[in-house]
Amino acid sequence: MSNEIEIKTERLINLLRENSLGGVLINAQHNFAWITGGRNNGIDLSRENGAASILVTVEGQRYLLANNIEMPRMLAEEISSDEFEPLEYGWQDEKANADLVFEKAKSVCGGIATTDYAIEGKIARCRYSLTDEETDRLRSLAGDASSALGQVISELSIGESELEIAEKLRHELALGKMASVVTLVAADDRISKYRHPIPTVNRWNKTLLLVMCAKRGGLIVSLSRMVCVGEVPHELKRKTESAAYVNACLLDATRPGVKGAELYQTAATAYAAQGFAGEIGRHHQGGAAGYRTREWVAHPQCGEIVQPDQAFAWNPSITGTKVEDTCLVTQNGVETITASPEFPQIAVTVAEREYFSPGILSI
Repeated sequence: MSNEIEIKTERLINLLRENSLGGVLINAQHNFAWITGGRNNGIDLSRENGAASILVTVEGQRYLLANNIEMPRMLAEEISSDEFEPLEYGWQDEKANADLVFEKAKSVCGGIATTDYAIEGKIARCRYSLTDEETDRLRSLAGDASSALGQVISELSIGESELEIAEKLRHELALGKMASVVTLVAADDRISKYRHPIPTVNRWNKTLLLVMCAKRGGLIVSLSRMVCVGEVPHELKRKTESAAYVNACLLDATRPGVKGAELYQTAATAYAAQGFAGEIGRHHQGGAAGYRTREWVAHPQCGEIVQPDQAFAWNPSITGTKVEDTCLVTQNGVETITASPEFPQIAVTVAEREYFSPGILSI
């Protein structure tokens, strides 16, 4: 029996008791991956819901619910029947009755049940603190994603289109059994124009921004990198160093017990200290990560609280440049896990601690 699954089951039992519920039916793909330790119930990736569900009862029972099309594959390739008891139903019955799966779940747990969609905010808080197994998988994903991005950058050719570069990045991630859930590429003047530059046929000549969120086993890491042909212009370098300062201030402040609103204020103060007070209003700064690209985003009214062993991805940006990495909140402070050693590092000291952010790579 997986210790990870036992820990998560206990979290859900506590949630169910607190809300006087008999069980919760988990179907969203990100929640399914979480409760099963990284397994997949997705077929149609245009939908959030998956092709199989997990039922966890207040007594700690766990069930896998799937139709007769999916159950054989789920048991052979995804889910162990030792950890989740199979409950199969016919696909025709499912099509005839949209509530069939939930009705089965309610019958198992005495009629008082809910779905993960109905209590997503509460389920999310069960996800925030990662288990030891999850932090191991996240570090592995982070290293592989960073390497994949580095490989694509090492093979760049001037004149390639943003679309061509994005496709190479997706391919490189796929070789490592990763999926790119966000792929943004901006060349030259598009970097300054748009904070979320969807790749286009625009071809690059001087400066390039690559942004990606890579997923494996449900977990997601985010990172951004910039490259420049020849010497990096002074103003661009200065802006990047200022963004790195904001990043360092955020990393230093990301500690258990701190509220999201406090972190937003940390960023606002850091931008102002660098002479870029208005930039915080032009893009969000990132926030908690894990089974979503962002579990929550820091904003002035954010009441979310940093948890031990939680993942974060901060992405401070100043028009024309951006800094982004994924980190873990550990007992010894914040650990950046998507570092790219081939990139120049910008060191910033905050409260006698040194933090590193990626600079712009000159090629």
